[in-house]
Amino acid sequence: MDAKIVIAHRGASGYLPEHTLPAKAMAYAMHPDYLEQDVVLSKDDVPIVIHDIHLDAVTNIAELFPNRKRKDGRYYVIDFTFEELKTLSVVERFNLETGEIVFPKRFPKGKSRFGLHSFQEEIELIQGLNKSTGNNIGIYPEIKEPAFHRKEGKEISEIVLKVLSDYGYTTKKDPCILQCFDASELQRIRKELKSDLFLVQLMEFENEIPFIPQFAEYADGIGPWINLLNDGNLMQLAKDNNLMVHAYTLRKDDLPTGGTFSEVLKEVLFKHNVDGVFTDHPDSVIQFIKNN
Repeated sequence: MDAKIVIAHRGASGYLPEHTLPAKAMAYAMHPDYLEQDVVLSKDDVPIVIHDIHLDAVTNIAELFPNRKRKDGRYYVIDFTFEELKTLSVVERFNLETGEIVFPKRFPKGKSRFGLHSFQEEIELIQGLNKSTGNNIGIYPEIKEPAFHRKEGKEISEIVLKVLSDYGYTTKKDPCILQCFDASELQRIRKELKSDLFLVQLMEFENEIPFIPQFAEYADGIGPWINLLNDGNLMQLAKDNNLMVHAYTLRKDDLPTGGTFSEVLKEVLFKHNVDGVFTDHPDSVIQFIKNN
């Protein structure tokens, strides 16, 4: 059996606030194959590692910059400089309406001190740890909402590809997988921007499954939401088109009704036979794979 790929989803986000450097360091120590980075641009074109184009649900932005929200009431990463973003505290993700933590058993909100960081800073952390430990753990960046960035006058893909190239990630042989939900943008990255990186087309909806053969024209893999695996056509089409399948997201504290984490892992990894998984709990998935 081919080795299963384990991707630390937003770092060890089951244990520490997502996409913080401590969450990445903790995940690194668990020895996954890749650490994931979601990338959004700041006002001054610095790629920031954060899951959303908004800041409200994971930082104290509303307290520090109460007058900087847009007409929709949201605070956008793109409206703040890197220096301003560095003044924010990052907390466990919370519900904007209730203020309650989304996953209540995780790290307590507002405790300790966590901040935002640039994509470059995270790459330097991972490459530095690879040097000091002798490991070769990869990066797995996602380009977030390229159409939104373009509407704001920014070409996020070109900026991210430049950073990746500066740090030695340019080909499929390098420990880097680049992902995006936007099919037209991922195709552009391959054909117009001529990237030779390993590309993964993310998938969220059932109506995307018939397009898998078209995805194979520019992508090397697909990243489906785990619920899409229940459609038997997905894995068959992926296999027929020589696409790797990395499914998202496996969480111990967000299980399908009636299943244990081990049962879910067994189904996704072995019954559906995906090539890899994104998980908030990389240590548990790695241990499960070792034991099975």
